[in-house]
Amino acid sequence: MSFPLNGLRRWSQRVQPLVLVALISLAPFGLVACAADPRQHALGCATSPAPCLSGSAVVSLETSKGQVLLTLDGSAAPLTAGNFVDLVKRGTYNGTVFHRVVKEPVPFVVQGGDPSSADAKVPTSQYGMGDFIDPSTGEARQIPLEIKLKKEPQPRYGEPISSAVLNRDLVLSHQRGAVAMARSNDPNSASAQFYVALEALPELDGRYAVFGRVTKGMDVIDRIQQGDRIVKATVIDGGTLVKGQP
Repeated sequence: MSFPLNGLRRWSQRVQPLVLVALISLAPFGLVACAADPRQHALGCATSPAPCLSGSAVVSLETSKGQVLLTLDGSAAPLTAGNFVDLVKRGTYNGTVFHRVVKEPVPFVVQGGDPSSADAKVPTSQYGMGDFIDPSTGEARQIPLEIKLKKEPQPRYGEPISSAVLNRDLVLSHQRGAVAMARSNDPNSASAQFYVALEALPELDGRYAVFGRVTKGMDVIDRIQQGDRIVKATVIDGGTLVKGQP
């Protein structure tokens, strides 16, 4: 599982073998039309194995550095937020490690949520490679990239947006405190890993699915170091999950 990068401009010297997004900053995507491809909606709530979030949800992350509250947006990101809430309710994030924290040369992201990092038998060198394995299928659950534009009634699915004009119309963008899903080079490979933006990261807009933001405890996020843990994740408000379109 990769994590978000902003290309060579910030810290190409830190690129590791699984870092895939540096390529994104160098290679444009083709989705620039103003109208969404109707086929993209087939990847959304109606067909996903993950539930979707109706309304909003507030999630408490009890970390080894203190409490963080996340407010999730089921209107702009129903599938991505619903997948996250479902994993919280399953206890998937309890005991997981913040395995990648990038603050130098400039603040970037705090990333965690790899289910395998909660297993003491898994070596630290493998943190960041795990997905959520759905017990009902025995397979990794992966969800498509989900991007909502203000002028469109439904989110787009499955294809990054590279148009600067369209990115200015995003409902959810990479502001400081944004919560978004990590993924590999495949835009439809997000599973459980997520990150929090430590500063505004417009270069990631349209390429990664933002589904909420930190509404309390950003100072805690700023103190998190690599190796710190999520002790327990809990839904404390909202969090209604549905199958199909909310």
